[in-house]
Amino acid sequence: MKKWLLLLLLIVVAVITWGIVRKNAPPEVKFTRARRQTLVSTLPTNGKAEPIEWQAVRTAAAGLVSRVPVQGGQTVAAGAVLAELTDPSLQADIEAAQAKVTEVRVSLAALEAGGKPSELTEIDNSLARARFDLQKEQKEYETLQRLQAKQAVTAVEVQAAADKMHQTEIEIAGLQKRRGSLVSKSEVDAARARLQDAESALQLARARAAESVVRAPIAGEIYGLDVRPGAYVNVGDLVANIGHLNRLRVRVYVDEPLLGRVAAGQPVTIRWEALPGKQWQGSVDRMPTAIQALGSRQVGEVVCAIENPGRDLIPGTNVDAEIRTAVAENALVIPKETLHHDAAGDYVFALKGDTVERRAVKTGNSTVTQVQITEGLGEGDSVALPGEVQVKSGDRVSPSIK
Repeated sequence: MKKWLLLLLLIVVAVITWGIVRKNAPPEVKFTRARRQTLVSTLPTNGKAEPIEWQAVRTAAAGLVSRVPVQGGQTVAAGAVLAELTDPSLQADIEAAQAKVTEVRVSLAALEAGGKPSELTEIDNSLARARFDLQKEQKEYETLQRLQAKQAVTAVEVQAAADKMHQTEIEIAGLQKRRGSLVSKSEVDAARARLQDAESALQLARARAAESVVRAPIAGEIYGLDVRPGAYVNVGDLVANIGHLNRLRVRVYVDEPLLGRVAAGQPVTIRWEALPGKQWQGSVDRMPTAIQALGSRQVGEVVCAIENPGRDLIPGTNVDAEIRTAVAENALVIPKETLHHDAAGDYVFALKGDTVERRAVKTGNSTVTQVQITEGLGEGDSVALPGEVQVKSGDRVSPSIK
């Protein structure tokens, strides 16, 4: 019995002693070493893809879509038919306008010819008869003059023949005057004005009919085709977009404090969640000209141009962008989570022997996970990683170096 009590007492003493020793032992802290490597500094953001050259095609008329002879992804030439609309009233308007033009042209032709054909025919027939009568009367008058010289007829008979001939001449002059007064200049001018109005109405009807055929304004590839046969469209409805999809533009928003890291010509990598593992390459094409509010952020719109040779990236998609802002060769780098900052500046907890010390550092380029140290550390120096144990300068530690 005494032996068991003694053993139990020894165990209790051992546990207490181990607890005291353990309590006084320095905590285990994980450290990592500063290493030299090539550091590619990037700025992650997001944006939206769109063609560099493109146009939205909208309807200029309303109606039922009767035919859509194209499909999305198809390459078309400028002027190609994208859709046709049906509106029976348009053809009726053209036929009515054409009939009006024909009617006015016939009327104008009659006026320019001097009058109505029936009236002209009547006057011309009367003139022909009168001229024929005048020829006969002229011969009869000349005959009577010769007979008067031989005293075969009287002067009264000669005068009567002359009066008859003069009367026919007056009749001819009257018919000619009547023929010339059938149409006035103002009537011809009015008819010409009516013809111009009728032709304008015909052109307008044909133009409206032409608007029922939707054509491609530029050459390119069709995307966003938004109409189907049988659908009804209103004026201004979107038919499709047309653009060149082998080269796209991506508009990305960069926070104002980070704009100083971005410059035209810097490489850009684009990723799209719908096609994981695929990347598109390009460069910064245009810097922002103004700062704008985006929610609670102040951002600048950076325009990037990227190559899209396989046409896999669809315009209008939201994409992730990564701008390569700098490349530092043989840079001394540490994990970003080991860097601390306060009012005095940037610092790390470096290992010195078996204690930690606060060490001020200066930083250079950075990535999402790493940061370049330009002053304050040397290659191989160990810095504390964040963990459960909160360390401060002067703490003794049991280092575990990765």
